[in-house]
Amino acid sequence: MTLLSLVLPAYKVQGYLRECLDSILDQGFADLELIAVDDRSPDHCGEILDEYAARDPRVKVLHLAQNVGLGEARNAGLARATGEYVWFVDTDDTLTPGSLEKVARALREQAPDVLIVDFERTYPIGRPRRSRLRRTLAAAAGPNGADLRARPGLIKSIHTVWNKIVRRDLLAQLDLRFAPGWYEDVSWTYPLLVGAERIYTLEEVCYAYRQRRQGAITRTVNPRHLEVFTHWERAWELIDRQGGRADPVRPVLFARMIWHLMQTVGNADRLPPNLRKHSFLRTADMFARYLPTGGFAPPRGADGLRYRLVSRRAWRPYAALQAVRRAQCRMRDALTGQRDRPGRGGLGLLARAYYRLQLRLPLDPNLAGYAAYWYREVSCNPAAVEQAARGLAPHMRGVWVVGRDATGAVPAGTAHVVEGSRAYYRLLARAKYLVNNVNFPDFVRKRPGQVHLQTHHGTPVKAMGLDGQHHPAGEKHNFAALLRRCDRWDFSVSANAHSTEVWDRAYPCAFEALETGYPRNDRLARAGATESAAARAALGIPADETVVLYMPTSRPEPGRLPPFDAPALAAALGPHGLVLVRGRHVAAASGASDQVRDVSSHPAVEDLYLAADIMITDYSSAMFDFAVLDRPIVLYAPDWAQYRAAHGAELDVLAHAPGPVVRSLPELVSLLRDGRAGEQSERRRAFRERFCAWDDGHAAERVVRRVFLGEQVTPSRLPAAMRARSVAS
Repeated sequence: MTLLSLVLPAYKVQGYLRECLDSILDQGFADLELIAVDDRSPDHCGEILDEYAARDPRVKVLHLAQNVGLGEARNAGLARATGEYVWFVDTDDTLTPGSLEKVARALREQAPDVLIVDFERTYPIGRPRRSRLRRTLAAAAGPNGADLRARPGLIKSIHTVWNKIVRRDLLAQLDLRFAPGWYEDVSWTYPLLVGAERIYTLEEVCYAYRQRRQGAITRTVNPRHLEVFTHWERAWELIDRQGGRADPVRPVLFARMIWHLMQTVGNADRLPPNLRKHSFLRTADMFARYLPTGGFAPPRGADGLRYRLVSRRAWRPYAALQAVRRAQCRMRDALTGQRDRPGRGGLGLLARAYYRLQLRLPLDPNLAGYAAYWYREVSCNPAAVEQAARGLAPHMRGVWVVGRDATGAVPAGTAHVVEGSRAYYRLLARAKYLVNNVNFPDFVRKRPGQVHLQTHHGTPVKAMGLDGQHHPAGEKHNFAALLRRCDRWDFSVSANAHSTEVWDRAYPCAFEALETGYPRNDRLARAGATESAAARAALGIPADETVVLYMPTSRPEPGRLPPFDAPALAAALGPHGLVLVRGRHVAAASGASDQVRDVSSHPAVEDLYLAADIMITDYSSAMFDFAVLDRPIVLYAPDWAQYRAAHGAELDVLAHAPGPVVRSLPELVSLLRDGRAGEQSERRRAFRERFCAWDDGHAAERVVRRVFLGEQVTPSRLPAAMRARSVAS
C-alpha cells in the first residue's frame, strides 16, 4: 500500500499551482500518490494538472463536471485515495524542502492516527514567519502521541486541515467527510481530534501557508462568514456520536468555539455592519446551547470580558468594546505605516494643486490616454490598441503622453500631450480610460469610474513583480509601492497562458485577465511574403541576403554582456549575410561594416522581425514575438546560470527553447556557418503551440471590444495548421 495520498483541490489558483506541485514532486519522494482535483476551475488549473500527470505517474487528475467547492472537492479526492495516510494540501500553498521524508519517518516510526506538523506563513511582501504552534505544543501537557484527554491543549492549535496528516482508516471509521460551505475545516478537524487515539506532533516546519492579498475568505466581507455557526453545530453533532470520548475536554472545546466565533462577531473585515449584531446574538445562543454541565470560567483580561458579554447577550457593550479595539488597530496601523505612505511622485505644489482640481471635474467618457515605456515612445501594445480602437470605437478620442525628449519621434497626426504640462495632468485626471504597458506614476489617483488597462510589454522570462523580491536584482525595489500602482489595474492583457499565470502571482491584485494574445503581434500574424519584402526594401536590404537579427535582453550591467562578435557571425553567413544588432551596448562593441548594421534606433521593431530570416537572442521576450513568424530562433545563452541567480526566472527558457541552444561564441559561429540554425523545428512548433496560440491577428480587436465596448470576448485556439503556417509560404 502507498504510504501517503496527497489530495489537492484546485480552483482559481493558476498562478500558484506549479509552485505547489513542484514543491511536492521535486522532493524525490516515491511512496506517494498525488490526487489533484480540478474543481471546474475557469482558469488554466485543469491544463496544468494534466501537463504534470502526463510526465509523472504519481499524479492522478480528477476533473469535476461542475464546481462543488473546497469541501466536496476534497471528498472527491479522498474517494480516490489508496494511501495509508491522507494529507489535504491547499494548492496555493507549498510543502517545505525535505518535509516529505520527515513526515514519512514520523508516520513509519510513530504510527499515529493524526500527525500535526508545524508551518510558516508566507506573505506577499517580506520573509516567512513561523507559526506559534511550538508555543501551543509546549503548553499542551502530556506525552507526544497521546490523545486529547491526555493533551487537551492541542485543541488550541490551528483548526486547518492542511497541517494534519491522517490515517485513512480513521476517517472511514468516523465516517468523516467535509461539509460544504466556508469554514469546512471546523466540522472536520475537531471531531477528528476527539476520535484519534494517537496524535503525534512534529515540531518541524513542513508546510508554507500563503497569506494571499486576493481570494482569501478571511479578507472578504461577505454574509457567508455566518456559515461558521453551521460548521460548529455539525462539529458538536459528530463529536456527540462518539459517546463520552469528548466529556473530559468539552470545556476546552467550548472555549475554543466561543473564541473562534468571536473572531467573526463584529469583525469589520468579514461581516457587513447589518449582520454583526445578528452574529453576536447567534454566538450567545451557541454559548447557552453548548455550555458544559459544570459551567465555564472565562479567562482574565479583555478576552474574558468579551466572553462574559457574550454570555449575557450584552450587544451594546460588546460593540463598544470592539469599536475601541478597531480604533486602536487603526492607530497602530497609522503609526507603523508612516514609512510606507504613497509619495507625491515629485509633483510640485502648483502641479499638485492643478491635478487635484482636475480630479474634481467630470470624467470624459470618450477620452482615452495612452502611454508606453515611461513616456519614451508611441509603440507596443498600447499603439496597437489605439489603432484598433479607431475603427471599432470611433467615438473614442485617443491622446498619447510623451516625455519632452520624445516629442520629435511622435508620428505625424498623433494627438499627444507632454509630460508635466497642464494638458498632461488634465488627461490623467479626466480620461475615462488610461492605457499603458508599464505603470503610471505614483501620484496618479484611480478615480471612481476610471478604467486602467495594463497591456504589459513582453512574455516574462526573468522574475517579475513580487516574484523578484528575493533575488539580488530586486532587493532595492519598493514592492509595497508597486502593489499600490498595480491595484489601479482593471484589466491585464496576457499573451499566453504562461503570462496569465505569472501576472496572477506576481501582481496579486483584483484585475480581470485578458488572455487575448499581444496586440502588437497582430501585424506579424497577418504578414506574408509581401510584407516581409516591403520591410526589407524599407531597410535597404537586398532580397537575396541572409539576415540575422541579434537581440539580447537588456542588462543593468552592460559590462557583463556575453561575448559577441558580429563580424565573425557575418563571415560565417558568407558574402550574402547581414547581421542586424539591436541593443546599444552590444552594437557599440560590435562596430559597423557592410555586413553588420546597428538598428538600435529603428523606431519599429516589427520591421526588423519581418526583415530577418533568423533571430539570435538569449532571454529576451523578443523570441516570443518573433516566433509568430515561425522562423528559426537560436538561443545564445552562455550566462544563463548567472542571469537566473541574479534576476530569478519565471520560465526555464532553455528547457522550452524554440530552437538550438548554444553556450559559447565559437559554437554560435559554427552553427551559422554550417546552416544549422533552422534545426529542431519540432521545438519551435512546441514553443509556438504553448506561447503563440492566440496570435491570430485579432488580439487588439478583442481588447478593444472587451475594454471600450464592454463585450465578453473569448478567443478560441487556432487550428494547428494555422499555427504551423510559415509566413514566407
